[in-house]
Amino acid sequence: MGRAELIRLAKRLTIRQQSMATAQVYMKRFYSKVEIRRTNPYLVIATAIYLACKIEESPQHIRLIVTEARQMWGDLVAIDTSKLGECEFFMISEMRSQLIVFQPYRTITALRNELSLVDDEVQLARSVINDHFMTDLPLLYPPHIIAMVAILLALVLRPNNSGPGQNTSGAAAAAGLAAAQQALMRAQGQQAQGGMPEPAAAEPKEKRQQDRVSRVQKFAKWLVDSNVEIASMVDATQEIISFYECYEHYNDKLTREQINRFVKARGLDK
Repeated sequence: MGRAELIRLAKRLTIRQQSMATAQVYMKRFYSKVEIRRTNPYLVIATAIYLACKIEESPQHIRLIVTEARQMWGDLVAIDTSKLGECEFFMISEMRSQLIVFQPYRTITALRNELSLVDDEVQLARSVINDHFMTDLPLLYPPHIIAMVAILLALVLRPNNSGPGQNTSGAAAAAGLAAAQQALMRAQGQQAQGGMPEPAAAEPKEKRQQDRVSRVQKFAKWLVDSNVEIASMVDATQEIISFYECYEHYNDKLTREQINRFVKARGLDK
């Protein structure tokens, strides 16, 4: 719910993706120290955006953020410039003034040419990075690990270009994810031995699937040569896959109703 509301407010303010991502990390760091029931989440969202925009050198006027927040959540938060300022200092204190955030997007941009990523793969990798903010991964792994996982998933989940609007089927996605995990495990073993990943014993029958597996194998070889911590990639990949499985059953409306209920019950809207 928090991410959805943050994105809604950010779009009203036409905030850049980098600032949105930083704001989401701030919220995760803040709520890793502070119980959500002690706060009004809507005030925290507005504060995270305000602070992130300043740190990312694209500041938004505090009055503009307050005005937009009132229009969106007027009955759920009594927000003004003084309350937002107080919450800002509270957030900075809880994060121990550690405000610089390095995002995985930079790694994607830096490696695009080296890994010969096409536009569709870059876009899909960025989408995976956007999704990972709904998990605890930003607090658990460094940005370059997240970026590597996003690239891997983009390679195995990119839709076939056999027709307009055609998406990857569930069976193809499952097969792709299995291939990704196998490639990582193989690369991890070869990295420990100081060698190169061995080619797959069986070749897929379909040309597109064969090309996709070949791209994954080349990426696995690159990982071995780069000395990236593949064990962390394996764990992070499993986390993001598990998130996608759980997200299919997520009810945003129900979550929002429950949060609004405790906000009003505790008088946090005043």
